[in-house]
Amino acid sequence: MSGYVGDRAVVLGGSIAGSLAARVLADAYREVTVVDRDDLTDRAEPRHATPQGHHIHALLARGQQILDEIFPGFTDELVALGVPTGDFGTSLTWYFKGIAIKKAETGLTCVAAGRPLLENRIRHRIRRLPNVTLREQTDVLGLVTSPNRRTVTGVRVQSRSHNSAEEVLAADLVVDTTGRGTRTPRWLAELGYPQVLEERVKMDLTYTTCHFRGPLPFDPIGEDIALLPVATPAMRRGAIFARMPDRYSLSLTGVLGDRPPTDHEGFLSYAESLPIPEVYKALRDAEPLGPPTSFHFPASIRRRYERQARHLGGLLVMGDAACVFNPVYGQGMSVAAIQSLVLRDHLLQGPPEPRAFFRDLAGAIDGPWDMSAGADLGFPEVQGRRTAKTRLGNAYVTRLQTAAAADRELSKAFLRAAGLVDPPQALMRPRLISRVLRGAR
Repeated sequence: MSGYVGDRAVVLGGSIAGSLAARVLADAYREVTVVDRDDLTDRAEPRHATPQGHHIHALLARGQQILDEIFPGFTDELVALGVPTGDFGTSLTWYFKGIAIKKAETGLTCVAAGRPLLENRIRHRIRRLPNVTLREQTDVLGLVTSPNRRTVTGVRVQSRSHNSAEEVLAADLVVDTTGRGTRTPRWLAELGYPQVLEERVKMDLTYTTCHFRGPLPFDPIGEDIALLPVATPAMRRGAIFARMPDRYSLSLTGVLGDRPPTDHEGFLSYAESLPIPEVYKALRDAEPLGPPTSFHFPASIRRRYERQARHLGGLLVMGDAACVFNPVYGQGMSVAAIQSLVLRDHLLQGPPEPRAFFRDLAGAIDGPWDMSAGADLGFPEVQGRRTAKTRLGNAYVTRLQTAAAADRELSKAFLRAAGLVDPPQALMRPRLISRVLRGAR
């Protein structure tokens, strides 16, 4: 990119989405300021603003590719820190209805870093950019606009240090990456803009995680990365059992009010109820590193900014502030990475125009949303809008997963879509449909 498109961009929220936005904005603005209420410590540990950071997070294959693109050598850096990596199709064992799909080389990289370490290393790269400033322990109070309320001109902020006064950060562009607690819909309403339309899928998810010291008395993972018995309408309890850089971690999932316990005995009893016995066998005599912790996730939420009749100039929304995905599918961090490329593409054309940006952002969200929200809507009790496309897709993917137990080509195709490398529509190619129909009889 030759030259800058503006003087200052302000990013609200120092999450992974905020850090990735800052990275691409740094090529387009003379100054980028990231504002966050937390202490953005250099330690790789969960932050107050991200309580879900205690739980297993997946970096899907497309997310890994993008991080290596915008931060050259990023995966190699993680490997040097001892992070397990492997092929997305052979280092993970995926189970549907208790049956493993066939392992298949995909050429896609799986990285088992965990969110705190990923966030730490991404932020380490951001701090090295000379035109990016992190404003830590600072509250965002609201937007500042032009007198006609058509354009954002800045952000009102206040440091959390004692006796700090409110101040205004002037901005040519403001990007909201404050996550599921975003206040942009409220701010827009207060400025006279239409209500932001929302789409919700209510699955009442709880996941409970416990970390264990290695080596394990019985280790079914070995040199691989994880076992993933996936929750389905037929077998509703699921889990992610993973080998991390310095521990083994088990996240148990329950939907529709089924809540994995937070006492050790109850946690193990829940693990014993999983459709595969290897998880309980591995952990029944293992040493926990602390008590289990739970996180409740009531609903996936998609905010439809692309459908707004009017847009506030100079304001964009990304990450969980735009769309909150069911975390069991591991899409959040990777979709944030995909969104950063959407932002980069628009910056190449000049200052981003909100209507065009949100249209393209919606296109980037469509595929991941169709896969995760659609799978959740396969549970009859889950609340949300079901279409003929949703019902057809769920019926077909269920048959594909069944056939993939004996077909490496179907496993590879499914994992490329689950890893967000290929769109869901790729699973409907005629040669794959033929294999599904033959194999799922």
